[in-house]
Amino acid sequence: MKRREFIIAMTAAAFLPSSSAFAATDADVMTVYKDPNCGCCMLWADAYKKAGYSVVVVKERDLISLKTKLGIPLAIQGCHTAVYRGQFLEGHVPLEAARMLESWSDLAGLVVPGMPAGSLGMGDDPSASYDVIGVGKDGKTAVFLEVRPKS
Repeated sequence: MKRREFIIAMTAAAFLPSSSAFAATDADVMTVYKDPNCGCCMLWADAYKKAGYSVVVVKERDLISLKTKLGIPLAIQGCHTAVYRGQFLEGHVPLEAARMLESWSDLAGLVVPGMPAGSLGMGDDPSASYDVIGVGKDGKTAVFLEVRPKS
């Protein structure tokens, strides 16, 4: 969305009647930070939109600084970074893991290191095999979910 379109949309939204039953708070918006040249990030973000999440995509050239600020360990960083309800989703985190994360307040976020073939946004193949790592608010990491081929 271009800057002018964004400003017009925000101005129009300010004049819409609000309803607490339907109004999304900033916490309910998933902000996805991605490299401007990466396409798989949009496929991942689109999957979350289709699943009902409110998603805003921000093109960011300095992802390393953002990841560092959020406490995402360098050794396990993924492709893009999303922030949702005060927690992060780093890389190609599957929908089922993100839904599980909502009940884990002791975690800072989830990480799918690298760009595993078959993960969400990278082919979404049921034969994919990779781990989703949980990152605690204390910085400790552990396997949160094992994604294995469905039989």
